[in-house]
Amino acid sequence: MRLDDIDYNLPELLIAQQPIEPRDHARLLVDRGSSPINHLHVYDIVDQLTPGDVLVVNHTRVMHARLQLQRETGGRVEVLMLREQAGSSSWEALVRPGGKVRPDEMLKDNTGRVIVSMVGRASDGDTFIVRPEVADIYATMREIGEAPLPPYITQRLNDATRYQTVYAHDERSAAAPTAGLHFTPELLAAIRGRGIRIEEVELVVGLDTFKPVTVENPIDHVIHTERYRVPESVTDMCAATRERGGTVIAVGTTAARALESAATTGESEGNTNLFIYPGYEWKVVDRLMTNFHMPRTTLLLMISSFVGPRWRDIYVEAIERGYRFLSFGDAMLLDRHA
Repeated sequence: MRLDDIDYNLPELLIAQQPIEPRDHARLLVDRGSSPINHLHVYDIVDQLTPGDVLVVNHTRVMHARLQLQRETGGRVEVLMLREQAGSSSWEALVRPGGKVRPDEMLKDNTGRVIVSMVGRASDGDTFIVRPEVADIYATMREIGEAPLPPYITQRLNDATRYQTVYAHDERSAAAPTAGLHFTPELLAAIRGRGIRIEEVELVVGLDTFKPVTVENPIDHVIHTERYRVPESVTDMCAATRERGGTVIAVGTTAARALESAATTGESEGNTNLFIYPGYEWKVVDRLMTNFHMPRTTLLLMISSFVGPRWRDIYVEAIERGYRFLSFGDAMLLDRHA
């Protein structure tokens, strides 16, 4: 493959800066393979599903992980908490500016309370290791932190709950599973009322999910590792559904990656570096609801694997019709069997 295979021109004016209200009034592009695309709204998804299908969502909750702190010298520094290190109380974090921050330096909030201390640079050279100096870092993040909106969202979000799904729990992620942002409690109830099961999995979303691919052959990209958990009951439900001729629909690339990771490893939880690109043999997911993604990302590689070259035709039509892109944008429902 070449980098151009996952590249396209994204007009800046189509990058959504605010979410649609109500959530389920976002537009929904429905892929039908060689048949013409349907242009609907998210609330229409009830009519796109069949009784006996299974809809799988990622229940992870976004941490208020962006901390505005102060160095011992008085300088300001932003610490973005990414994930707790396995077997350690330390965390991986982005620190900006981080070039002059010294090991063992204490970083404080605006009251003078020490929040984290610096350990040093992580092995990747891009991130840092910090050590929380408070009793409960999660409570502290909720108290003084902000949700880490992607850098392409330049407007302030008035309602922080709009960057959380309505079914989110267990704070773990540094970014939202954005396809799930479109669901309301009423829409979920309507889906269940049609005889469609809704099951939960967890994949802890890290910022590497959105990291651009820079190598000329995208398959040479070093994929990120994320924590996943798929209860055995969900695995069994998906298998039974497909055996009956039903369909498994993943809400978002993160839910899809969790399901496929469990099927690939045979383990219900763990760390996954599963890299899905064209040629991958899908094992669980039949249909995928997802937002429109940035050019040159692993997410586009996954979409290309799922629907093949027609992903480009789908994106061309979405751009021509003015769909809203990225985290607060519209959605599409893809069918790999179409």
